[in-house]
Amino acid sequence: MTIDTDVHGMTPVQQRGELLETAKAAMVMIHGRGATAESILSLVNEIAVPGFAYLAPQAAGQTWYPYPFLSPLEANEPALTSALKKIGRVVKQVEAAGIQSQNIMLLGFSQGACLMLEYAARNAQRYGGVAGLSGGLIGADGTSRDYLGSLDHTPVFVGCSDIDSHIPLARVNEAADVLGRLGGDITKRIYPRMGHTINQDEIDFVRGMMEALA
Repeated sequence: MTIDTDVHGMTPVQQRGELLETAKAAMVMIHGRGATAESILSLVNEIAVPGFAYLAPQAAGQTWYPYPFLSPLEANEPALTSALKKIGRVVKQVEAAGIQSQNIMLLGFSQGACLMLEYAARNAQRYGGVAGLSGGLIGADGTSRDYLGSLDHTPVFVGCSDIDSHIPLARVNEAADVLGRLGGDITKRIYPRMGHTINQDEIDFVRGMMEALA
């Protein structure tokens, strides 16, 4: 019996906004655990900026990796590697349409934020922007963060509640520190007693990042 190690390889990618062939910029949007591509794309109603294409891959079984992001890396394999490859394929699809990496934004919420932040760290280059909404880098406490490459002044926004039941504040701070060491221009906002959600301030900041890019 063969085990499918690329569990997300054949899942669909939903798209909104401009066609890739005519868009000036693109945003790759990563949904959270138990959610859908359509659910993360609902943010487009709040952040839509002319000239952007929005692409959201769907996780198999609505989950990018099985265990909490605080688990050891090997516990979430092979799904984690498959999920990271999925983002890479979407980024390559955007680049193949003529949109360079400096005009590509990466955004994720919750499990999607963890995955997207991990992707940006492992594939550091100049992006149009990175927005991690309630997330942190994947792996148990003490996981090595010796990533290669440079974000080369990519604007990076990290936002989270101080009491998020899924995302410890220390891991939000770690993500901001690591991406800063990789050359990201970091904006970190911690919202007192917000809970596990996205607020208007985060939406407004992301939209500002997009407007600056467009």
